[in-house]
Amino acid sequence: MSLSAIDVASPESPLEERAAGGIEARSPLRLVLARLRTDRVAIASVVVILLIVALAIAAPLIAGITGHGPTDTNVDGGTDANGQPLPPGSAGYLLGTDNLGRDILVRIAYGARISLLVGVLATAIAAVVGVVIGLVAGYFGGWLDSILARVMDVVLSFPYVLFAIVLVSVFGPSLPLTILVIAFFSFAAIGRIVRGQALSQREKEYVEAAHSLGAGNLRIMFVDILPNLVAPVIVLATLLIPAAIIFEATLSFLGLGVVPPTPSWGNMLSDAEGVGFQAWWFYIFPMLFLLATTLAFNLLGDAIRDALDPRTERIFAGRRKKKNA
Repeated sequence: MSLSAIDVASPESPLEERAAGGIEARSPLRLVLARLRTDRVAIASVVVILLIVALAIAAPLIAGITGHGPTDTNVDGGTDANGQPLPPGSAGYLLGTDNLGRDILVRIAYGARISLLVGVLATAIAAVVGVVIGLVAGYFGGWLDSILARVMDVVLSFPYVLFAIVLVSVFGPSLPLTILVIAFFSFAAIGRIVRGQALSQREKEYVEAAHSLGAGNLRIMFVDILPNLVAPVIVLATLLIPAAIIFEATLSFLGLGVVPPTPSWGNMLSDAEGVGFQAWWFYIFPMLFLLATTLAFNLLGDAIRDALDPRTERIFAGRRKKKNA
């Protein structure tokens, strides 16, 4: 029997086994997910975010179980004989009540809805506007780039609280206005990143090849260049969500955001102003939920940034070895 016959009959070497079975290529998304699964901080952040989302979704269920609406005042049953709020663990009030006898747990659950809605929706609007403006500025360049870049610089340098005060004094406070104000002051951060990436990508060979094949500018921008900019946009959007949540809480705390009695973590902290240590639960619980949500999104954004960076592969490879050891 010849050597070639033996090799064909029994492929024992690892190289032949790979050739026989095939090598499965992993997409960038699978690589990122595999790296994130080895990051304990990222996993913990995802768990916290999912718990906050579950709390927001279950807000009507919590209100139904407790029998307390988010805006229902109950001075008789929700306060003590001296008119003070009930502490955590009181009958029917797991996290206590505020000075009007309203259930803190129910209001926090509904406040989570406001915070997540504002954070995600405002960031989504900012991402779409920022990507479009950044792509147009970076791809076309010239005078258009100069104008759009200066507009983004002005937006980033403008005092947003003063601008919000002016808008509220004209149109009155509302949730849609809060979302638009946050999106307006957030799009420039994404736009500048996309513009810088588009300036370098438009000089690449694949863009010249697309031009030579007769592709239009819109196709090159949104089909050829944009997929190469997804990673920084995702990272920045993840980091902008907690910034938007803090922005909304700040505006609501100042009376410029969500209008009371609709619960928001910001206006709950505003209602607790001057309470002191006697009713610590009045402001501690909204503050803890606000801190946990924003910290989880920030840590997740940092983890995604590390997972998308090829230079950190050695760190993730070391974690995989420790896990398999």
